[in-house]
Amino acid sequence: MATRRALHFVFKVGNRTETANFFRQILGMKFLRHEEFEEGCKASCNGPYDGKWSKSMVGYGPEDSHFVIELTYNYGIGSYKLGNDLMGITIHSPVVVENIKKHNYPCNENNGVLTVTSPDGYPFNIVNESASGDPVKKVTLASSELQRSVDFWTKLCGMKKYSETEKSAVLGYAEDQCKLELQDIGTHVDHATAFGRVAFSCPRAELAGIQEGMKSAGQTILTPLVSLDTPGKATVEVVIPADPDGHEICFVGDEAFRELSQVDPKADQLLDEGIAADKSDEWFAKKGKSKASA
Repeated sequence: MATRRALHFVFKVGNRTETANFFRQILGMKFLRHEEFEEGCKASCNGPYDGKWSKSMVGYGPEDSHFVIELTYNYGIGSYKLGNDLMGITIHSPVVVENIKKHNYPCNENNGVLTVTSPDGYPFNIVNESASGDPVKKVTLASSELQRSVDFWTKLCGMKKYSETEKSAVLGYAEDQCKLELQDIGTHVDHATAFGRVAFSCPRAELAGIQEGMKSAGQTILTPLVSLDTPGKATVEVVIPADPDGHEICFVGDEAFRELSQVDPKADQLLDEGIAADKSDEWFAKKGKSKASA
């Protein structure tokens, strides 16, 4: 469906300083927005936590035309347990390859593809090719039963199938957008506590229909259609189902999201100010403790 767009993938992070350095220095991305919240998100954007948290959007360009990363940080939580659900985000960029070499950043090479992991352990697969358009080319998620996953994403989410093998399938909404790759791992998909979320936009008028379609098919609705407020910015409507393997999917009304997602030139400054004002590491150190592991 040409009216739908791939938007971003959500990661939970435990150390914003190390994370910011990784995305800036290694992946060469720019921070696009940063927001601080005093209490948990109604749609559990930051996970099942009620306390103070922050959200930072980072990518290679505006969310109107690029697939970006959403970094959520819960104050007081230092780490999250990784599952086998996310198999990687693929980026085409010779510049990132150079950054990896310049900073001597740990990586693994397989068939010419370099895999690096963020400070929280999330994998990024770097292809040494110049990108046409957005360098972020695909998000690869694990599937326990490939055909069931393909049926869900094509029939209920309206995606087009671009290619398929016995163990994997590449889907998407348009040729020039970031694709979704599903890989059959032949076992249960475990999301642990680090579980992420992939987001797509659609016309606001389609949200209720997506929800009803999921319900009619007996699929899980994690968050029924709800309005989310961001202080001083646009209010967006979202519905959040899960696929058969429990991958969280956020569909958001496109019209309001385009307004909300405008690049904030102060994003870097706001993130750095948030990091500087966060005294939780010092507090835990004084108490002889470490931050909780989720």
